[in-house]
Amino acid sequence: MTRLWNEPADFADEMIDGFVAANGRYVRRVTGGVVRSTVVPEGQVAVVVGGGSGHYPAFGGLVGQGLAHGAAMGNLFASPSTQQVHSVARAAEAGGGVFFSYGNYAGDVLNFDAAQDRLLAEGIAAATVTVTDDVKSAPIGEKHRRRGIAGDLTVFRAAAAAAERGADLEGVTAIARKANERTRSFGVAFTGCTLPGAEKPLFTVPEGRMAVGLGIHGEPGIDEVAIPTADELAGLLVSTLLDPAELPEGVDSARGARVIPILNGLGSLKYEEMFVVYRRVAQLLETAGVVVVDPHVGEFCTSFDMAGTSLTLYWIDDELEALWETPVDTPAYRRGSVVAAERVTDAVSAADATADAEAEIPASDDASRTAAATVLAAVAAIAAVVDEHVDELGRIDAVAGDGDHGIGMQRGSHAALAAATAALEAGAGAGTTLTRAADAWADKAGGTSGALWGVILRAVARELGDTGSPAGADVAAGVAAGSAGVMAYGKAEPGDKTLVDALVPFSAALTRGIDSGSSLRSAWAEAAEAATVAARDTADLLPRMGRARTHGEHSIGTPDPGAVSLALIATVLGSVLADRP
Repeated sequence: MTRLWNEPADFADEMIDGFVAANGRYVRRVTGGVVRSTVVPEGQVAVVVGGGSGHYPAFGGLVGQGLAHGAAMGNLFASPSTQQVHSVARAAEAGGGVFFSYGNYAGDVLNFDAAQDRLLAEGIAAATVTVTDDVKSAPIGEKHRRRGIAGDLTVFRAAAAAAERGADLEGVTAIARKANERTRSFGVAFTGCTLPGAEKPLFTVPEGRMAVGLGIHGEPGIDEVAIPTADELAGLLVSTLLDPAELPEGVDSARGARVIPILNGLGSLKYEEMFVVYRRVAQLLETAGVVVVDPHVGEFCTSFDMAGTSLTLYWIDDELEALWETPVDTPAYRRGSVVAAERVTDAVSAADATADAEAEIPASDDASRTAAATVLAAVAAIAAVVDEHVDELGRIDAVAGDGDHGIGMQRGSHAALAAATAALEAGAGAGTTLTRAADAWADKAGGTSGALWGVILRAVARELGDTGSPAGADVAAGVAAGSAGVMAYGKAEPGDKTLVDALVPFSAALTRGIDSGSSLRSAWAEAAEAATVAARDTADLLPRMGRARTHGEHSIGTPDPGAVSLALIATVLGSVLADRP
């Protein structure tokens, strides 16, 4: 279990501060994560990686000469927010554009894609390759849906080496895509991991049993078997990855093919145990006729204190092997010898440089400032209801996901409350107050839910505006725009077992009520009931989106946590409206 922390909510930020303090030779702190503390050649493509914290040395530990130029570092097991990714990218960019790479998880895709869109709108070239190496997370015919685990290292190294050798953005992207297509991984675990402040692990494995095909965020395995011997485990790992169906395009046979094997520890498996396993892995690869190049045994992508391991096979050709030989010098990973670059001096992150401009409060009138007080009361009620149900939201999320939904909602709603309070005190109108709350929620919560609640609240804020008293039709239009925005942004539809299953009927009922002449208070109450029923009905659905998709059958009988939290919020906001003029 994790034993040392101060406030669990502050753990990720304090961890990053300590990491930077210990590794100033390699990295410097910027809003949202870290970038190299050394000078990057003008015009070089900036390779920006990232994801949730809790996977060290991924992602900050891989920033340095020869590898990543920056890492966006989210909260524990939660993707970095759009603002964080954008900030890191702007700080890392050196005139050659930005290349993003990260594990293929819903929250990361949402936030990195949104940050990429911002860069493109600003005239900065950007491209992405998501890592999809986990063979157990989707069948070979749907490998684009696979998640990324320890194979991050091979893709990041290939992209960074290409950038280091002067490739342009198109060339870096092509190399990364090739490296990803030639990377396959498979993992097992003996215990789950425990987040700071949590009373129990995200998932448990019965004594004497092993979870097969687990996820690095605590997602349950797809199977459970008796713990094998070290040699038996090596046999399982190797045979799974040498399955002819898993050989990458261009590799006709394992015999004679060159492979870089990476045996990765997930947090608390001892190196000595992994060496015993690798001994047999090497024997089996040799028997299969595989030519082993530069084997790696160690921790490259962890999951806090999870006891487990994964095997990655990186099927190289002459081009990829040459790039692999590029020297690397980072806090957690070093290969060869680099020529030390100069240190950056007087650096200021892009986010810090624009902070003053963002603090400006737009003009508003008395009516809107009165409405802003209701907005603040609504955000306070949201934070309170999330606090009340945080443990239950985490429990239902852990059934087929990673169990952090309640914590993420709590971080987001409290950040929104602080931002709304500050905006109201500064004289903001209703629209600006809610916009500030939306941005703070998305930024501090991270992950999928943080991004989507930011979309919802921003859409409502646009309809509220900063002048006049909002009408019921304005609120209904904002909720409808938020619903459409969530589906466009997150790509989920009704029936996918997400918050959309509660949001769509809520919005439809609210619009019907307002259009029929009902008051906002009455229409909202009916819409909240519709959302509650719809959320409850998600228990019968099989998830088709997000992390729970891989283990969908586990969630049958349990409602979707995102839908449940939306219904809870809709219900409590009805009480706020009932108490307000």
